[in-house]
This record gives sequence, C-alpha cells and structure tokens, in this order.
Amino acid sequence: MSFFNRFKTQSHAPYGQVGSYGQSEFPPGTHPDVIRSFQMVDRDRSGFIDENELQQALSSTYQRFCLRTIRLLMFLFKNPRDPLRIGPKEFAALWSCLGQWRAIFERYDKDRSGKIDLFELRDALYGIGFAVPASVLQILISKYDNGSGGKVELNFDCFVECGMIVKGLTEKFKEKDTKFTGSATLSYDTFMTMVIPFLVTYD
Repeated sequence: MSFFNRFKTQSHAPYGQVGSYGQSEFPPGTHPDVIRSFQMVDRDRSGFIDENELQQALSSTYQRFCLRTIRLLMFLFKNPRDPLRIGPKEFAALWSCLGQWRAIFERYDKDRSGKIDLFELRDALYGIGFAVPASVLQILISKYDNGSGGKVELNFDCFVECGMIVKGLTEKFKEKDTKFTGSATLSYDTFMTMVIPFLVTYD
C-alpha cells in the first residue's frame, strides 16, 4: 500500500450514529478521537467543516496551523460535492495523512528542536522518495524567511505545507512523465493548471 494511503483505524463507531448526517459518515474503523475532533468544531451539525473550523480542529491537537497551510489541505482533501468544505471521509483521510507527516517530522528533527531546517527537510523528503534539487529546496524554505537574518526553520505546519506541495506537484508531473524518464512535454495550459492551484492556496 502506497505512502499516505494507509489508514490507522481502531474504532468501529460510525459518525452517523451521532446526529443526522445523511450519507456523510466516517469510514468504518475511524478512531474515536478523530470523530470527536470533527464533532467539536462542526457546531451546526451539518456534517461539513470550513477552513476556520478545520484550523481550530487541527490546532487543538498540534501546534497552531496557519491559514495558508489549512487552505492547501482543504484543496488537497476537498469534498467533490462541496469544494469549500470537507466532510467526515475527507477529514479522516487528512488526519491520517497528518499523523504520518508527524512521524516523519519527529524522525528527521535530529536535534529535537521542534523545527526542521533546510538539511533536515532535504533528508526527510529524500527519505520518503523525493530527491528535490537543492535550488528548489532553497526556494521552498525561503518562503518562511522572516527577514531576521537567522537560520530559516520550519514548524510542523510549514513542514507539512512544503511536503504536500512537493508530493502534489511530483505526482502531477508523473502523470505526464509516463515513461518515467524525468522529463515531460507540457502545454502552457497544462502547466498552469498543474501549478496554479498550489500557488493560489498558498496565499
């Protein structure tokens, strides 16, 4: 089973048992903590949460997630029927994905600083199969330079953001590089369609 497609599930209490949510239910076996996190922020009991509610749910478990990262996650895990909100299934997938990113973050945070520097980011991405050129890594991490002149380091949410951008764009490229040669011919429209969503959600 491929990376980020594994679900760590333990409980068998479907979300539909609490309140009325129609067809929107958590996958069988979703951990009760995940269900509780969703229910706590879904105050109108609609079965869907928006970006502000997602930010609240994630920030109560991890450190605070910035809205920029939240918007990228909303884009990547969007509900096909409601692109501005996510339902239980998307939330469960997102939560599972973040759990795996957390494990990677802790594994490569060698100095246990709670932050990832450029070299730790390089090693982390390489460890999960992404050999990102040094020039690209420098551009990625420079987004988080506060101008203080000190070493740029990433909190967990920024690390997730960088990782998901690299992973998402790499997968989009691989769809065009069908022979796995490391190169592909793209039309301008195709290129823009691939890249713009990641830039827009970055704002």
